[in-house]
Amino acid sequence: MQGLLATVFLMPLALIGGCSGLVSQSSSTTTPPQTQTYSVSGTISPTTGGGGATVTLSGAASATATANSSGAYTFTGLANGTYAVTPSNTGYTFSPMSQNKTVNGANVTGINFTATPGQTQAHTATTTWTPSTSVVSGYNVYRGTVSGGPYAKLNGSLIALLTYTDSTVQSGQTYFFVTTAVDGSGNESVFSNEVKAVIP
Repeated sequence: MQGLLATVFLMPLALIGGCSGLVSQSSSTTTPPQTQTYSVSGTISPTTGGGGATVTLSGAASATATANSSGAYTFTGLANGTYAVTPSNTGYTFSPMSQNKTVNGANVTGINFTATPGQTQAHTATTTWTPSTSVVSGYNVYRGTVSGGPYAKLNGSLIALLTYTDSTVQSGQTYFFVTTAVDGSGNESVFSNEVKAVIP
């Protein structure tokens, strides 16, 4: 019997392994938290002094608002913090004059004020003159709004002194004053030199 000769060849076998699939990078975009904002509001009464009043905010932020015809005002977009609220309107005073409030996680309402008509400053114009060289019974004072006249007499009876105070002048006006001397028979002199008075 013939022997079988078997030859065995060994081949190196390499196994390549791996994984297949789609690899991707995922990124989560985080939106930064939005800052919460609040409002500060109130009313100025009565509406005659509150409507149209200017309201100033100062402190953690600064702003200006105009109160509506009902006297209501609002400041929006405010962060937490301490604020001062101050109203103003020409010819009015306010009670209280200003209020401090703290915004802490909520809107602040009811910051109210009361408007009171202010005292109008009274103006006067005082005219003085030198005495007449003649014997006189007194003097008359005249006032006009145009240089050179016409003039209107201000006093009812003759003025014995050398001064006269006009308390009927109005703010923002310009007046022109002249005087005359009156003798015992009632004869009146010509107008004196004109004096100009500008009332602030």
